[in-house]
Amino acid sequence: MSEAQVISLGCRLNISESEQIRAMLAKESDLVVVNSCAVTSEAVRQTRQAIRRARRANPDARLLVTGCAADIEREQLAAMPEVDGLVANTQKLDARAWNVPAEAPPVPQDRTRAFIAIQNGCDHACTFCVIPQGRGASRSLTIAQVLSEVERHLDHGAPEIVLTGVDVTSWGHDLPGAPPLGELVRAVIDSFPQLKRLRMSSLDGIEIDPLLFELFASEERVMPHLHLSLQHGHDLILKRMKRRHLRGDAVELVRRLKEQRPEIAIGADLIAGFPTESEEHHAANLSIIAELGIVHGHIFPYSPRPGTPAARMPQVERQTVKRRAAELRAATSQARDEWLASLVDKPHTVLAERDGTGYTPHFARVALPDSTPAGSLVTMTPTKHGNGLLE
Repeated sequence: MSEAQVISLGCRLNISESEQIRAMLAKESDLVVVNSCAVTSEAVRQTRQAIRRARRANPDARLLVTGCAADIEREQLAAMPEVDGLVANTQKLDARAWNVPAEAPPVPQDRTRAFIAIQNGCDHACTFCVIPQGRGASRSLTIAQVLSEVERHLDHGAPEIVLTGVDVTSWGHDLPGAPPLGELVRAVIDSFPQLKRLRMSSLDGIEIDPLLFELFASEERVMPHLHLSLQHGHDLILKRMKRRHLRGDAVELVRRLKEQRPEIAIGADLIAGFPTESEEHHAANLSIIAELGIVHGHIFPYSPRPGTPAARMPQVERQTVKRRAAELRAATSQARDEWLASLVDKPHTVLAERDGTGYTPHFARVALPDSTPAGSLVTMTPTKHGNGLLE
């Protein structure tokens, strides 16, 4: 190996952090870093699988593990014979943890979309979630720090900026004056007229402030794509999850947004088979897909995580959890197919990726000609759709 290899699993925040780790380790060789995820038991399984695969591909390299699983599953991962060491999740962006110079120069991201982590950690205590154990309390970058990061990526030619974090809508709560997220987004839009596309990562709908709502509703450079940290469609389950919103809050938010910006695409995280979930609760979870028009669905079969209150609640039988997850996936797939059909024969501005596809402003995936340069913005009018793609 001529340079360090960084393998990223899990969320967009991990993607952003992996790019920073890659920059810090640019001069290192014979090193593999697995930036792990622990949000579900399946994520931990995939982390272990990635570690074993990386060791087979690089038998002589030093293999280090960081990320949430490196804290939450520390003893189990440390016992793996493939692992040479662990770097604590809270220290993974500290050059000293990797024994490299702190002044290691940043490098441009090898991506068409630049992910900027505007905050980290979470102050909430959802009963199913283990992430605060691996990420700690919410910490925000200042507006000046975010603007500096945006400028750096724009200077490297990034056509789209994605603002991400663990609990993005909690940004600013720990800063002087507790500025709302909308204030940061407004600052980015006003400071960089050359910025073509600004996309938001997953948001807690109940914390979308009035200014951020208005930017989603009316600012063309804020992409018409809202991904909600929804989790469920039944109020009782939401209360048992210790979420801060009810079903009606999400319905009203989406109704108001679509009233002002009809083309906005809705995404959402939904958990299948949460403890105590009945068939009635599951039916409500299914029905919210159609009611909100969820076309970007992230479906998670519930799995008990260590040390969480939900792990001590009455569990739903695993086969039932799997069936309900499959039904949720089928419902979101149908909603997505109907939505894609509505986009056929209409022109769309598409940001080209490196795999021969690209994304519209509302995050519909489009097949592009092989000659399309990665990072370019092209106008395309699809004539058909299939397998989740416009063509």
